[in-house]
Amino acid sequence: MASIDVNQISKGMKLEINEDPYEIIGYQHVKPGKGQAFARIKLKNLKTGNVVEKTYKVGEKLEVADFEEREMEYLYNDGTFFYFMDTKTYEQIGISTENIGEKANFLKENKSIQVQFYKGEPISVKLPKTVILQIIETEPGFKGDTVNNVFKPATVETGAIVQVPTFINEKEYVKIDTETGKYLERVNK
Repeated sequence: MASIDVNQISKGMKLEINEDPYEIIGYQHVKPGKGQAFARIKLKNLKTGNVVEKTYKVGEKLEVADFEEREMEYLYNDGTFFYFMDTKTYEQIGISTENIGEKANFLKENKSIQVQFYKGEPISVKLPKTVILQIIETEPGFKGDTVNNVFKPATVETGAIVQVPTFINEKEYVKIDTETGKYLERVNK
């Protein structure tokens, strides 16, 4: 496995720490007035989704993770596993429901998605920044009911419940931020 110096890190880089894959989501190089320079690194565990902060001295070596992302098509879920297909080889793989976690709220069947592999094993998926989903159930809106900051629950086609403005109705499409699960805008389709 390759190792790099703390000075060579960059955002988005994948590291292996205690036999788990982590992604660097932020870092800061600190050079105190006295003592040795160090790097404060914010890391996201790619298996659990937990975010941790670690400090390393300049000159320390970090292990680069054996990590790969492949574009695959999401097929279906059977309650235990989510199944994906490689569109080039037609190979199908399953990822456990607990590894997918909250990301399941935004997985739409027959759509391409980035599947993350660690040491050749599928561990999770990387969602796009936003998704467009259809509202399948919500209370009806009222004409002229366009007051800002008034929201109601709505169920989207993936089964997730999101808060949408009161003027949004069933069968309409909305853009949702996959990191926060928040409504961004109505989309005409």
